[in-house]
Amino acid sequence: MPVVTPSYTPKLLLKNGFITTVYSGLARRVSLPQDRERITLEDGDFLDLDWSYAKTKSKKLIVLLHGLEGHGQRPYVTGAAKLFNANGIDAVCVNFRGCSGHDNLKYYSYHSGATADLEAVIQHVITQRNYSALYLKGISLGANIILKYLGERQTVPVEVKAAIAVSVPCDLAGAAEALHTLKNKLYHDRFLKHLVKRLEQKQERFPEHLTKAEVASIKTLYDFDEVYTSKAHGFKNAAAYYEACASLQFLPQITRPTLIINALNDSFLSPRCYPVKAAKTNPNLYLEMPNYGGHSGFVAKNNIYYNERRALDFCNRHDGIS
Repeated sequence: MPVVTPSYTPKLLLKNGFITTVYSGLARRVSLPQDRERITLEDGDFLDLDWSYAKTKSKKLIVLLHGLEGHGQRPYVTGAAKLFNANGIDAVCVNFRGCSGHDNLKYYSYHSGATADLEAVIQHVITQRNYSALYLKGISLGANIILKYLGERQTVPVEVKAAIAVSVPCDLAGAAEALHTLKNKLYHDRFLKHLVKRLEQKQERFPEHLTKAEVASIKTLYDFDEVYTSKAHGFKNAAAYYEACASLQFLPQITRPTLIINALNDSFLSPRCYPVKAAKTNPNLYLEMPNYGGHSGFVAKNNIYYNERRALDFCNRHDGIS
């Protein structure tokens, strides 16, 4: 499809990508009651799912995936859940392995290309919850997982009707390089602090896989992916992990209506994270590139973000149910 013309026009202060990114990550609040369900995966590990519901019984569900070191109560997922609930659609916020406040059981955890866990969630909500229309929405790392999931499979369940990927680093190597620049140092260091803290706990549980010296050697996010993410999940090194899991290569094969919203002032993204060619050649792919919004910072009226309204509108256009 042709590139979509954005309609996001924030007020002057909200045109600053740093301000909207920081505000959205640290200051935004969303009140949403949720019920937690734990499901067991084929390898014996578990995922915690946080559910919220429409006022009336619904056969429609939005599956929401968070970003790096996020969880199911982060406002960028609960904001979307609340809006969809108000419009007759149930929501489930997926906590990736180890992100629900409880460490997962395995040495490995989650990463940017871990689509098998998304597949497990989709099969669970179809077979155990009987939903007949599913929509997928991810932010950042979660968005990359969704795009990879949709493009790497020959068949996608018919219940999956549409998807939305927001602030997606579809060029993982380029995005990793961007995160290591001086302008992103505050973000980089915050992510790294949380990741290393959790890895120290894993090292204590799995000393046969990782030494204290190896953990101490991690000074950057690239080091983290080199020492832990790649090795724990079967990749040769960080570069091989980025190459194998970047969703950019899977975009031409996507067969479900899919909307990508990447702000042009998102400092986390590299130039290749704006896949204009793929959008113009794949009739199922829509690319929207607002000038503003930072990284998942599309602030709008009434605490309902622009990308959340766009997601609801997009899903309603690709409903799949009368």
